[in-house]
Amino acid sequence: MEPVKIAVLTSGGDAQGMNAIVRSVIRTALHVGAKPFAVREGWKGAVEGGDLIQEMSWSDVSDILHRGGTIIGTARSDRFREREGMRDAVKNFVTRGIDRLVSIGGDGTQTGTNELREEWSSLLEELVDRGEITREQADAHPKLYIAGVVGSIDNDLVGTDMTVGADSALHRIIDAIDAISSTAESHRRSFIIEVMGRHCGYLALMSAIAGGCDYVFVPEHPPADGWEDDMSRVLKEGRDAGRRDSIIIVAEGAMDRHGEKITSERVKNALEERLGEAARVTMLGHVQRGGMPSAYDRWMPTLLGYTATLELINSDGDAYIIGTRRNRLVKLPLMKAVQDTRAVKTYTAEGDYEAAIGARGTSYGEMVKTFDVLSAPVPPNGHAKPKGRIALVHVGGLAPGMNTAARTAVRLGIDRGYEMVGIKGGLPGLVDGKLVPLSWWDVESWSSTGGAALGTRRRIPSIDEFYAMGRTIEDAKIDGIMIIGGLNGFEAALKMKEERQRFSAFKIPIICVPASIDNNLPLTELSIGTDTALNTNVRVLNQIKQSASASRRCFVTETMGRNSGYLALMSAIASGAEQVYLAETGITLAQLADDTAKMVEAFERGRSLYLVVRNEYASEHYTTDFLTRVFEEEGAGLFDVRQSVIGHQQQGGNPSPFDRLLAVRLVNKAISALDGYLSEGKDDCTYVGMTEGEIKVHRLSHMEEHWDPETRLPRDQWWLGLKDVAYIVSDPNFDKPAQVLPILSTNIG
Repeated sequence: MEPVKIAVLTSGGDAQGMNAIVRSVIRTALHVGAKPFAVREGWKGAVEGGDLIQEMSWSDVSDILHRGGTIIGTARSDRFREREGMRDAVKNFVTRGIDRLVSIGGDGTQTGTNELREEWSSLLEELVDRGEITREQADAHPKLYIAGVVGSIDNDLVGTDMTVGADSALHRIIDAIDAISSTAESHRRSFIIEVMGRHCGYLALMSAIAGGCDYVFVPEHPPADGWEDDMSRVLKEGRDAGRRDSIIIVAEGAMDRHGEKITSERVKNALEERLGEAARVTMLGHVQRGGMPSAYDRWMPTLLGYTATLELINSDGDAYIIGTRRNRLVKLPLMKAVQDTRAVKTYTAEGDYEAAIGARGTSYGEMVKTFDVLSAPVPPNGHAKPKGRIALVHVGGLAPGMNTAARTAVRLGIDRGYEMVGIKGGLPGLVDGKLVPLSWWDVESWSSTGGAALGTRRRIPSIDEFYAMGRTIEDAKIDGIMIIGGLNGFEAALKMKEERQRFSAFKIPIICVPASIDNNLPLTELSIGTDTALNTNVRVLNQIKQSASASRRCFVTETMGRNSGYLALMSAIASGAEQVYLAETGITLAQLADDTAKMVEAFERGRSLYLVVRNEYASEHYTTDFLTRVFEEEGAGLFDVRQSVIGHQQQGGNPSPFDRLLAVRLVNKAISALDGYLSEGKDDCTYVGMTEGEIKVHRLSHMEEHWDPETRLPRDQWWLGLKDVAYIVSDPNFDKPAQVLPILSTNIG
């Protein structure tokens, strides 16, 4: 029987992460016995055919995960918009036996793909009548089966939380904001940064929040008349309060309420007229599309391409887009998703801004409101008398994003009427009475900085020290505590709750916010700091692979994570590693022997690099050094073996955009919960977490229902089911069957 033939095509604007999809589609197709083809230069290649439609092999997509753009090219085709061009595309597909297509691009690409699907049968009849294909060929391929994956840095598809390329673009923008902030501060200057986003303000809004910016213009939420005066007032109040720099973000599609474009130049002129100072404009342009994809834009597109391929193999003929919603893969009816996306432009034109924002999802509207508070130069809500005092403390290992979380807590807490107090040096600081008041401006610079300005310690005070802790709480008149940190913080909160029987000082609400690069906390699928650590690992692994390019070498790289293999597995998927060892699955001698034999065979077939990633607690005895020695010995001079322990680099650096935004969302929920407890006189002990993309509050007393105290891991680790995908797209001899991912949700209509 003739094998199924699947083509993959990229069209429209390029986006970082497209190569990860192409690689995943081709290798998954090969794994399931299908024949993959690449359509080069987008729909132009489909129309012109010839060498532009090429059968692909495993090695054709080697070493492309780290590359931006799309290796198979993208171009718009005027001929494809005409029936004659579409007929040529059908002919070129059918004569090669192709009737399944993974289409990667924006809403225009997906619309064109669906139109081809709908016209397929009539175009077949025309080709038969013209004698360009046979009746047998037409009957063998009566339908075109399609699966779309949206590659768009604008993140503008309604129904999916993140389109491929958006996270990488956000990285470029934040890098620019962080760099411009320093020069703006040096010169006491205002900068206007224009970012992409014709109809969607995602990049503008999220970069403004993550970058700690002063003002933002987005297409879905045009400012009220008189915005020029309001913007100038905000910047002047900031300067009067001591701020040296001012940064305004403008989405390219921003308009006022009369439909007139709000350009960077218009903003610049408004500032110069009202404040009498020269402003500078930076147009980021196509820088946002370029460069290496982020870690997310490697591992998630890999899953999307894998899923799209399996869906095509088992397609019922309906047209779907494979997207993400609430950290789950979803199948979206293609044209409904496109129509819903285009409706946002209509809502904005009709002045229904609430509907436009609502179409982007609840978290988008939440972030619009949160930005208004966080960006204010002075507390927006003046309170005559404080409602109480909330103390902040970091507990556990350092996690990038702790400062962002603390800044958010201080500003949102003050906005709600509380005095905010910082505890220096973790919980031992609470024992020793090391408390500092935190004002609105004390935390101004914390949004983008790594580390923890308040300090953090892993140590939980002993039972004997709880009396001193209670005295500090009473003396400082603390009414509630927010702990930002890892498992030690959660356990410390539980102990404080238990000590209420002895010390009444602990009868106050306590809430924990998860911040740990290990990603091992209950009922939160991602913790603050994890994404930054993952991006660090991917950068290091890229450099390691480059260092091995001139020799035949195996690298054994160790990541952090303790008992959690999240960092190791996702680093392996995002870097294209051939082997990964996790604490959850361990290492056996038989497995090691088999893996070593595969490695030797790969080098004998001409492999020049073999990358192994090991979680630090994967095995007590089969250490990184031990693995290195085994592989070196069994290689018998065929290849070199080197080891690299990434270590504390994973806890360093400025937080990634995702970690900054996650910190804002988690703390916003935590402050809201604390405010509710205090207003109602409750002393609840809880924690916040993100499950399926939704931020929820949970009782700490129920923690062990979702967390195993023996392994110190969540009982349900959503990512463990992805291990086979890592091998399917990296090992041509992997012999397990491809299966639908456990994180694929049901269809969403």
